[in-house]
Amino acid sequence: MAWFLYVVECADGTLYAGITTEIERRLQEHNTSAKGARYTRARRPVRLLQEAEFESRSQASKAEYYFKRLTRTRKKEWVIEPFDLIES
Repeated sequence: MAWFLYVVECADGTLYAGITTEIERRLQEHNTSAKGARYTRARRPVRLLQEAEFESRSQASKAEYYFKRLTRTRKKEWVIEPFDLIES
């Protein structure tokens, strides 16, 4: 099963990153249901900016961890042209 790191932009312009196996379902949850993250529920609607596929949950989690440690500038750079998060 493939896992994805996804990055969305919230209505207030902030970025949110998460991991999932089904991006469309997760976006739907962020935008319409209580299953969406508390952070995004207060900043609806969200729109998908970028996604990256990984072979395992572990790899996706590591990529998410490193993404969240980037500066906002580097996050925006990754959204435009994804680079290897673990090696950066």
